[in-house]
Amino acid sequence: MELTQIRLLVTDFPAVYRFYRDVLGLKPQFEAESGPYAKLSPDTGDAAVALQDRAQLTGVLPGLGVEPEGYRALVVLRVDDLDAAHAELASRGAEFTRDPGPLGDRMRVAYLKDPEGNLIELQEWLTLREQGGSASA
Repeated sequence: MELTQIRLLVTDFPAVYRFYRDVLGLKPQFEAESGPYAKLSPDTGDAAVALQDRAQLTGVLPGLGVEPEGYRALVVLRVDDLDAAHAELASRGAEFTRDPGPLGDRMRVAYLKDPEGNLIELQEWLTLREQGGSASA
């Protein structure tokens, strides 16, 4: 068994697609701004986020017609410099629900939402040296 992607079911496909491509800077496998499907990946790593138009998939799985409430997914993206990523994404229009700060003693995180309310965590892993107290967080 192989995990190939995490797929988010979305209602406003063009808005969510532009957010992942233009704001987060993920690279589409192919241009598909109008959907009904797209796969986008960061510059490094093997993981990908896929988007699927909810209405199109409802033809196959009728139970998807009702949109869930609250957070439905948490997309996690690791960055080398959280403060720089935060500043760059904010300059592209991202609105953060939590600015960079510690999460335990091994990482720093910041949170934002995509246009449909899916939660995104940006995480910066701290080195062992930083964990010892020499990091400024």
